[in-house]
Amino acid sequence: MRARMGVLGWWMGILGWGLTPLVSAQESPCSTDAHRAFDFWVGDWEVFLADGRRVGENRISVREGGCLLLEEWKGAAGGTGTSMSYYDPMSRRWVQLWMGAGSLIRISGAMVDGSMSLVGEIIDVRSHRSLPFRGTWTPVKDGRVRQFFEQSEDGGESWTPWFDGFYVRREDGAASRP
Repeated sequence: MRARMGVLGWWMGILGWGLTPLVSAQESPCSTDAHRAFDFWVGDWEVFLADGRRVGENRISVREGGCLLLEEWKGAAGGTGTSMSYYDPMSRRWVQLWMGAGSLIRISGAMVDGSMSLVGEIIDVRSHRSLPFRGTWTPVKDGRVRQFFEQSEDGGESWTPWFDGFYVRREDGAASRP
């Protein structure tokens, strides 16, 4: 019994106290360049169409020790939506899951030629219809971010624009950074 307590106590010391300072003193496991590739999108934004019409606002914040980007969308017409984006080190791809009233978007991909490019599907929650879907987020030299989405009605043979907007940083603050 005493030997067991000695071993148990040793393990408790390692797991409970011994590693805690080491783990907390280390860098976040999500601090690699790959994990930070989408940080250009982090902030508080107003979103406009190319013709200048304001369509909503969006907050992109870094969460979970830098491992997650949380998107909180508020449309000018009252719609809302939320996405979670994260870098998956096993597939070496960015993954995004969006949920809005009536639609679910599942896309994944990587940085390609200076743009985050994600491909997957959009699902109409009511009809359970799924269509190929893709999006790009491109930092623009003036500080804006262009978000361009397309969907396909023919299995990816041709693509139709779904959304083409520009993110402009709000002057009253930015979302939390890692």
